[in-house]
Amino acid sequence: MSEQTAAVKTGWLNRALNGIEVVGNKLPDPAVLFGILMVVVWVASWLLSGVSFNEVDPRTGEAILVNTLLQADSLATFMSKMVNTFVTFPPLGVVLVAMLGLGVAEYTGFINAGLRSILSLTPKMLLTPVLVFVGVVSHMAVDAGYVLVIPLGAVIFYAAGRHPLAGIAAAFVGVSGGFSATVLPSSLDPLLSGLTQVSARLSADPAAAEMFISPMNNYYFTTASTVLVVLIGWVLTDKFIEPRLKSTPVDGDPADMPKMDDLKPNERKGLRWASLSMLLSIVVLVLSTLPETSAWRAPAGTELAEGQSNLLVFAAPLMQSIVSIIFIFFLIPGIVYGYVSGTANNHREIIKGMSKAMSGMGYYIVMAFFCAQFIYAFGQSNLGALLAIKGANWLQEMAFPMGFTLIGIVFLSGFVNLVVGSASAKWALIGAVMVPMLMELGVSPDLTQAAYRVGDSSTNIITPLLPYFPLVVVFCQKYVKSTGIGTLIALMLPYSIAMLILWTCFLLGFWALDLPLGIGASYTFPATGQ
Repeated sequence: MSEQTAAVKTGWLNRALNGIEVVGNKLPDPAVLFGILMVVVWVASWLLSGVSFNEVDPRTGEAILVNTLLQADSLATFMSKMVNTFVTFPPLGVVLVAMLGLGVAEYTGFINAGLRSILSLTPKMLLTPVLVFVGVVSHMAVDAGYVLVIPLGAVIFYAAGRHPLAGIAAAFVGVSGGFSATVLPSSLDPLLSGLTQVSARLSADPAAAEMFISPMNNYYFTTASTVLVVLIGWVLTDKFIEPRLKSTPVDGDPADMPKMDDLKPNERKGLRWASLSMLLSIVVLVLSTLPETSAWRAPAGTELAEGQSNLLVFAAPLMQSIVSIIFIFFLIPGIVYGYVSGTANNHREIIKGMSKAMSGMGYYIVMAFFCAQFIYAFGQSNLGALLAIKGANWLQEMAFPMGFTLIGIVFLSGFVNLVVGSASAKWALIGAVMVPMLMELGVSPDLTQAAYRVGDSSTNIITPLLPYFPLVVVFCQKYVKSTGIGTLIALMLPYSIAMLILWTCFLLGFWALDLPLGIGASYTFPATGQ
């Protein structure tokens, strides 16, 4: 064992993470844990339902109330919506549809052959930063990175002779930890800016009544943040996370593990034709988006920011079809590869590939059911909203200097992220209090939103309330069967801490140097020149 590895294994931080992993894994199975938490929410909602709170719910303008879930009509509603809550759970359909196409591509060997070809050309030392960067870029495809990039991270690392959980960690930090880093605009930008605009207009200042918040108001900051996220992911994965994983044996089914053998002639031929079919599919898609009357574009009358394409707004069918496009783009080359290379000679083999992919998702489906019910109950109780508003009000009462206030917003957002999973739901609650409050202190909504995005992204990777968190656990279990929630939290906690500290400093540096946050953005309110 090297001295570096020995130091990592015996250091206080590693002992602390091992303790977190042990405690976390002593918790019940994730599905059962979500069920227990749901019961806790029911009881807490009943206990607090008669308490009067002074906090005002920005959604109603009235004092916030905790809704009891332990009464006849609430329980009847819960039971009547149970099936719909499950089948409309956002990650469920996204994961299953994408996995149908990916399952065929994996079963026929297309993904394995493609990765082996790429790895033969990519320097080993650059695998980590490239993987983290791809995770960040995947935000353009909404949530597709969770079902595409993260499992491929494990495959890439394992095929390169590295620990697959390190690959999952690197991909996860790019996809989820770097959720607010971006190279190209994503659907999150107009979503958050729209909520910021609504919150800004709650201000009593007359200048706020017609205020417009650009969807690109944080673009320069989030683009620069990509470099920071990649560096954090690269250094921690290679210097700390992977050495720590050396003592964790890979005990998954050897038959399911990717191999790094040289490509055989039939595999090379299959890969050429499959890649050509994928390229042709992309060309057809691009050509179909070019006409101004393309059905892929947002409907006429959709509100667009200056210079924004009606292809890249959430209302555009193209943006709403990302998962379907992934399904097609992997199904077609998967089929072509199978027929050309001889790994799948008839349609029954293709269906077998889809079935195998679905059979591997059984555990995730069970967890998704209980996770969906818990999140529904937590949202209906108003407990998450109460915690968010109390935190925002406390920050207001402290009246910290501006730099400390920005730090407070970051850490408040990070904490609320542990109890409220949806990025838009959190910002709707926190923003309605923080944005107008800080406007009274001369702080622009653009800067407040940027601080929120840092905190929200940094703790995405350690909150079990993230809808895709159970899925990442399942991906890990393919390689290390004993993986539990504690394993994943301990694995990702160093990234989360580093991102909270360094990304906050990065934002403060932008603010101190007066670097532009984005298009049409300012640091002060009213903006300089108004």
